Amino acid sequence: MIVVTAAGGPTGTAVVRALRARGERVRAVVATPRPRPELEALGAEVVAADLAGDPAPALAGADALYLVWPNFDPREADGAPAVLRAAARAGAARLVYHSVLRPQVRSMPHHAAKDRVEEALDGAVAGTSARWRVLQPCAYADNLDAQVAAAAGTGELRSPWGLEQAQSFVDLRDVAKAAVVLLTGDGLDSGTFEAAGPEELTAPDVAGLVGEHLGREVTAVDAAPPEDDGSYARRCLTTMFAEYRAHGFTGSPRVLTALLGRPPRTYAEHLRG
Repeated sequence: MIVVTAAGGPTGTAVVRALRARGERVRAVVATPRPRPELEALGAEVVAADLAGDPAPALAGADALYLVWPNFDPREADGAPAVLRAAARAGAARLVYHSVLRPQVRSMPHHAAKDRVEEALDGAVAGTSARWRVLQPCAYADNLDAQVAAAAGTGELRSPWGLEQAQSFVDLRDVAKAAVVLLTGDGLDSGTFEAAGPEELTAPDVAGLVGEHLGREVTAVDAAPPEDDGSYARRCLTTMFAEYRAHGFTGSPRVLTALLGRPPRTYAEHLRG
């Protein structure tokens, strides 16, 4: 049994789908007890649990855990190590933590939280037979899908990360496939694996590819990022876009290529579906 947390979100659902496609038994852990037809249709066992509470019932009988923490949740730095410890003590042999590319950039609070979780991994498995692995994805190409849809009508691609710096957008399907490899493959223990797309694209580059896909001219427009309103989530977004504007968010595709056994999807391939 493989347990996937935050399974109601895009990442968790994609990992559940990829695991079920290869016939793995999956327990999909969600935050609230309401119908989850998208997960039930995949044949996953759906369990509601508060990751910051008592995760033990959701982890019972797990052979492996894929730990996704909900986005921009201030409890991650303390809560994720606690879940990893609970899974190790429950007998899960393989723990895979969904981190982020460059967690050491501590100007972004959500990156800093993931860096602290990675730091706690050895302690989380100490005294057990569990071993850990880490996946560090770049920004998802899928995050731009709503802007692409809007650009079909407006001819503008609004970019809160500015117009000059590039990102190595990665297709979520490739991230999910890499997660499956880490959950099921041998020889990967104590490894940290980056998952970056194959191209470094600025917003104008993306707009050009979107325009080709839509069959119309699309222009990248510098859009103001959200202002910090004092909340943790907004502070994460504000500092994230400030980092992207200053330095971009790029990485090498070599590790993801090795995990997939093929090059990651390009952004044009993502647009084609």
